[in-house]
Amino acid sequence: MSENENKVALVTGASRGIGKACAIELAKAGYNLAISYAGNDEAANKTVSELTELGVKAKAYKYDVADKEACQKAVEEVLKDFGKIDVLVNNAGITRDGLFLRMSAENWEAVINTNLNSAFYMSSSVIKTMIKQRYGCIINMSSIVGIMGNAGQANYSAAKAGLIGFTKSLAKELGSRNIRVNAIAPGFIQTDMTKDLDTEKIAEHIPLKRLGQTEDIAKTVKFLAEDGLYITGQVIGVDGGLVV
Repeated sequence: MSENENKVALVTGASRGIGKACAIELAKAGYNLAISYAGNDEAANKTVSELTELGVKAKAYKYDVADKEACQKAVEEVLKDFGKIDVLVNNAGITRDGLFLRMSAENWEAVINTNLNSAFYMSSSVIKTMIKQRYGCIINMSSIVGIMGNAGQANYSAAKAGLIGFTKSLAKELGSRNIRVNAIAPGFIQTDMTKDLDTEKIAEHIPLKRLGQTEDIAKTVKFLAEDGLYITGQVIGVDGGLVV
């Protein structure tokens, strides 16, 4: 497959963690990769190097996904550099945890803007090109806390629950254009976000008795992008059986 024949995936928040794993898995499947990141130049450059070593074209774009104009400009740059966008993975996210009675408006807005509004900004920026090519796949990274809630994460839970409603509505609107929209709801995955948690105690409550790996999410992304061609509007739980 030549470079021009490769499909193109845009993954937000992909300099490390789940986003990086998703980018690597898609690269292994032959996708050229555009990745976004917020601030860690070293990590982003390292990810790009790892992707290009897999024989695909890759480029990192530094911008704030909570900024609508920045998202629009970034998508324009990706289209200029790669010619198209076949898959969008809205993965970028932050946490600002705290009990609701002490939660500041700033921490609420920061999480909603980065975790939920960004999916709107990115999706609205790629929709026109996907409609034109009559093909597209959008994957939104939700969370089990968007389904069951979690004390101390009212902002995060609200954003992730919002992504589920956004996913289902967009899938209904875009299905006739051959654009599929799905969400993934990860459980406890071993990343920087969970490194300070008591993982042994958490594992006791998970039917599979362990935390997930970033590769578990990445393989689900690859499945939805490549093989799940009759799947849209769904929320795929990847949580070891925690939410049933």
